[in-house]
Order: sequence, then C-alpha cells, then structure tokens
Amino acid sequence: MSSTTATEKTQTHTYSWRVVDIVVCAVIAVAVGLLFRLWAALWPGFELLFSTTFPPAVGLLGGVWVLAGPLAAVIIRKPGAALFCELLAAIFEAVLGSHFGPPVVLSGFLQGLGAELVFAAFRYRKFTLPVCILAAGLAAVFMGVHESIMYFAEWPFIYQVAYTGFAVLSAAVLSGVIPWLLTRMLASAGALNAFASGNTGREV
Repeated sequence: MSSTTATEKTQTHTYSWRVVDIVVCAVIAVAVGLLFRLWAALWPGFELLFSTTFPPAVGLLGGVWVLAGPLAAVIIRKPGAALFCELLAAIFEAVLGSHFGPPVVLSGFLQGLGAELVFAAFRYRKFTLPVCILAAGLAAVFMGVHESIMYFAEWPFIYQVAYTGFAVLSAAVLSGVIPWLLTRMLASAGALNAFASGNTGREV
C-alpha cells in the first residue's frame, strides 16, 4: 500500500462520523439549546437594561448565541459538527417555545455556517485557541449582520456595526476561549478519550 493511499484512508476514517459523534453532538445541542432558551427569556431584560445607555452594547451578551458550533467542533473535530450542532441547538430552542420563534432556525444555520467555514479553512486539522476564537468571531459576524437586518433595521448603520463588534468580542470569550478551555479540562479528566480532542496536550 502506498503512503498516499494510507494517508487518504486515515483522513477518510478521521473525517467519517461515528455513532458516538452523533450522540455527543446531539447531547451538546440539547444542553446548549436549553441555555439558548434561558437566554431568550432573559434577552428582553438585557435589551431594556442597555436601552438606557447604549443599545448596541447588548451585543456584549450576544456571544452566547454562537456557543454550540465552536464547542461541538472542538470536541468532535469532524466536518459539519459546528453547523449541525448550532442548527440543532437552535431547533431545540424553537421547540421549547422561544419568543423569537421559527426564525431562530435560520439564525442557527447562519451562525453555525460562520464557525464551520473557519474550521473548514484549516481543513479540520487545527483546533487551537486562536482558531476557536476566529470561528466564534466569524459566527458572531454572521449573527450581527443577520440580526441587524432582521431585528435592528431601524438602527443607524453605526449602531449596527457597533452591535456586531460587541458581539464578536463577546463571542471570542464566551464561545471561543471557554469551549477551548472546557475541552482541555475534559480531555485532562479522560472524558474525551473516544475523540481526537482527548489528546490536546500539544496544542497551543
């Protein structure tokens, strides 16, 4: 067997989804979907709080909305994990009765796509902290643009840009740094031995 063929087989095996990948992705989606539902219930209060100061600053709490994609991707490390999990979490949020309604499914798709594109750009081989932050950031950009059109169309353009910028900063920490640190903690505890993420010691 040639080295090229061996490499191709290894990559095919690595990129193929297993039952355990699907199950864990679903579990993450359900957990984050519950968080989304709670965040949706609190969101009107957040908006009211910031409305008295600088409304776009509510984006500082928006990073939570893109959590599912980066978290699933950095744990499962398979093509489609970020998109699938973010979309599934959004569907679960909608089923639980989020006041945002069915449009959250489109939001989940776009946010998951944003994160997925970053991991795809690195050919699903790099899941370091900078890559996770970049994935969360791009997901937040997609979120900011979409929500500026969907929910904040009456805002001045500078407000929409500010909201997106705040969301990116929030996502970098809440959906970039935290999932990466959580993955390392779980890996150190041996909870991720069934995944490539179980061996993260050499990543920086």
